[in-house]
Amino acid sequence: MATEDINKDYEVIVGLEIHIQLSTKSKAYSSDSTEYGALPNSNISPISLGHPGTLPRFNKKTLEYGIRLGIACGSKIREENQFARKNYFYADLPKGYQITQDTTPLCNGGTIIIKDEEGKDKQIGITRIHMEEDSGKSIHDLDPYHSLIDLNRAGVPLLELVSEPDIRSAQEAYNYVTEVRKLVRYLEICDGNMEEGSMRCDANVSVRKKGSTELGQRTETKNINSIRNVYRAIEFEAKRQIEILEAGGSIEMETRGFDAVKGITLSQRSKEMAHDYRYFPEPDLQRFFVKEQDIQTVKSELPPLPSEVMSKFTEEFKLSEYDAGVIAEDKAFALYYLELCEHTKNYKAAANWVTGAVKAILNERAIHISDFAVKPQQIAELIEMVDSSETSNTIANQKIFPALLEEPSSSPKELAKKNNWIQESNSDALQQFIEEALGKYPEKVEEYRQGKKGLMGLFMGEVMKASKGKADPKLTSQILKEKLEN
Repeated sequence: MATEDINKDYEVIVGLEIHIQLSTKSKAYSSDSTEYGALPNSNISPISLGHPGTLPRFNKKTLEYGIRLGIACGSKIREENQFARKNYFYADLPKGYQITQDTTPLCNGGTIIIKDEEGKDKQIGITRIHMEEDSGKSIHDLDPYHSLIDLNRAGVPLLELVSEPDIRSAQEAYNYVTEVRKLVRYLEICDGNMEEGSMRCDANVSVRKKGSTELGQRTETKNINSIRNVYRAIEFEAKRQIEILEAGGSIEMETRGFDAVKGITLSQRSKEMAHDYRYFPEPDLQRFFVKEQDIQTVKSELPPLPSEVMSKFTEEFKLSEYDAGVIAEDKAFALYYLELCEHTKNYKAAANWVTGAVKAILNERAIHISDFAVKPQQIAELIEMVDSSETSNTIANQKIFPALLEEPSSSPKELAKKNNWIQESNSDALQQFIEEALGKYPEKVEEYRQGKKGLMGLFMGEVMKASKGKADPKLTSQILKEKLEN
């Protein structure tokens, strides 16, 4: 039996744990900087190094960001919270334990809506969202004989978002991580750069025979550092488990790593159970309380969420799901489009401009929309000029827009007038251009009148050439047709 046929007999069950590194200026329990890319071991202090006699102090911004994410996911936010110590030893965990939350996660429940493999909406349940601190970083590829330790990351605040095992394929996992990244960027709590470690993903994967209701034994693949690698790791791990079960073997509960070069998962250690970590309440940090007023304050300051933006684009602006998705993918890009729509009601033309000419320039110049010099009002003026037949869409795209990039302080109308790009809508002037075009090809005129309607393109081209592209295409076509058919 082929591998593909065997795979069809099994169902893949995936739950994801996403570690979201928060964009605070200081660490979770100290005033050390969280700046990325600083010299190794420069953003440290006796507190983040866990020296005896030092005491942590809670960064309240971590709590605010946790509440933001909980509200966005529709989670229940806990009133009474406490921190816990999770004890384990690694070289890059200076204290020998991690300050986290165990029995009192900040948020429980909630959902994130993704697209399944058929493009339909699917709800992925959230188990919990809790606050904790990051470890340092072990570097294995700079010295052939030693591992190097950079503790700058130790103590940086994290939110851990744990999903229910509702994900049924590598593609759904890919879509889920994509949605989470978009959400945290909209919420402005994390930059979502997985390559820099700002988001890291652990994938719990198991398989079971289709029709079975019992969960299979799972493995956990740790610290996957890109959305594509989440897909690749789950694809490989599911196939590996199926092959073992088909050969009569059993799955070991273990922690695995993903080798991105080879595209395989590798065993690292047998999976620890909760009691191995010896959780107990953190004695150096008091319990803290989240009141309803605190939640309402955070809610009142929330930026627009991706789901709200998508609804506005598709329902109010009547954009296609595709166009809406492209624009909503990046918050700043979506806000640029929203501002543009404050100055024009031609929402489709506005979408065409931002997903076409504007996005092309951003890609060509490798700049972000926040650095784009042309303002939404100027794009709106271009749209109005086309809609009112002052210029053609071709001239707007190929001449006025490039000129606007070079002179962003000018208005499109000023540039069009200065360069003689205003469209010719005077019927007398158009009549003259049309007479010249028809006089140039009398035999083609006869052919058109005998049924070769495709020749209209030839005549339109001649008029455009004679008018240097300034003839109003709609009016020209109308007059031309009348001339040819009378």
